[in-house]
Amino acid sequence: MTHARRRTAGRPEPWDRSYRDGTAAQSWDIGAPQPAIVALADAGLLHSPLLDSGCGTGEHSLLLAARGLDVTGVDWAPSAIELARAKAVERDLEATFMVADALTLEAPGRRFASVIDSGLFHVFEPDEAARYAASLHAATLPGATLHLLCFSNREPDWGGPHRISQAQLRTAFARGWRIANIEPSSFVTRTSGGTARAWLATIVRE
Repeated sequence: MTHARRRTAGRPEPWDRSYRDGTAAQSWDIGAPQPAIVALADAGLLHSPLLDSGCGTGEHSLLLAARGLDVTGVDWAPSAIELARAKAVERDLEATFMVADALTLEAPGRRFASVIDSGLFHVFEPDEAARYAASLHAATLPGATLHLLCFSNREPDWGGPHRISQAQLRTAFARGWRIANIEPSSFVTRTSGGTARAWLATIVRE
């Protein structure tokens, strides 16, 4: 969900429709992994079992599956999960894709050592952010690391997702998590001149 709109009244239908009608492919689904996530993988910072939270059509999950990681991708848009599963078959890669609401995650019989969130956190309303942190906490092992890439408040507001401040990240993950690092990063986009300013946060589960 890299450059998705804001969460729509807690309903998955608008997101599902966006993958079916091509809106996603014209805006936030760039059809490739984000360079910031590739860099994490190149640095050996992602570990199995790994949860791709808000996986969309699965580009990050499949990147990591191709590198030998045990990956589960979740998204609440069934059409996105269908596309991700089709890509896995086409590329002959093993990855698990499930329809799920990230605010009420129930780990599928396991808990995770790593989580990536590329563009999901910034679609939540402020009152949902702490719920999301608690949901991820329930789905992860002690010491698990969350790598979270979200729109930055340094990015001009041309529409789309919320712009997130470092303070908002720290507030959302104040219970049960420790912020290890927040650094400037960027998204590749199909809008806003091809890139958008982001934060890349490294957050450790306690």
